[in-house]
Amino acid sequence: MIIFPAIDILDGQCVRLIQGDYNQESVYSNSPVDMAKQWEEKGAEFIHIVDLDGAKSGNSTNKDIIQKIAQTVNIPVQVGGGIRSLEIIDAHTNNGVNRVIIGTAAIQDPEFLKAAVEKYGDKIVVSLDARNGFIATDGWTDTSEVKALDLVKDLEKIGVKTIVYTDIAKDGMLQGPNLDEQQVINEATTIDVIASGGVTTKEDVENLQALNMYGAIIGKALYDGKLEFESVVEAK
Repeated sequence: MIIFPAIDILDGQCVRLIQGDYNQESVYSNSPVDMAKQWEEKGAEFIHIVDLDGAKSGNSTNKDIIQKIAQTVNIPVQVGGGIRSLEIIDAHTNNGVNRVIIGTAAIQDPEFLKAAVEKYGDKIVVSLDARNGFIATDGWTDTSEVKALDLVKDLEKIGVKTIVYTDIAKDGMLQGPNLDEQQVINEATTIDVIASGGVTTKEDVENLQALNMYGAIIGKALYDGKLEFESVVEAK
């Protein structure tokens, strides 16, 4: 299982939000680039980056910082937040980003998603952010009427190879992941599933690994010192 340390960028800084709430932010570093280098030095195989400004505005606001991260570290990076056009995907992939994560646009513009998968193949990841089993959009501010399980089936038909599944209720709360929900999604599809939301302890990582998850994203627990990245690498 791949462990993805998360770097969330807001106003050029490395932050964490609680349950996606922009009014509940903690700043952890003024340099997302330095933070990425730290995770690489600690043994990260892959870095997960979210442009929070982009998620809210629909534009890739922090693309210059993301480019610098991608060109500074020697491990692959995946990027989400504001990915709503082929032009933005082009910019990221041309700048060294390995995988691009489509979130809101996967729900609101399925034709765009199909075009992206057709052009970029397994470089496209879809982020499914769920609240009570229903997909949330627009930086988690709205909940749609789309069931996560139904959408996963559609994504499989389109040819999506990887998804990030986040339980919003757990995100940033340091209360452990929703193992039942992650298991349901993982067993319902052949798509590789990266679990996100609430991963707080070494035991959480071991539990997700036992479910045969493809990967797990860890954010707040690492930044708050609840979890040492080195111990997570040893656990998997």
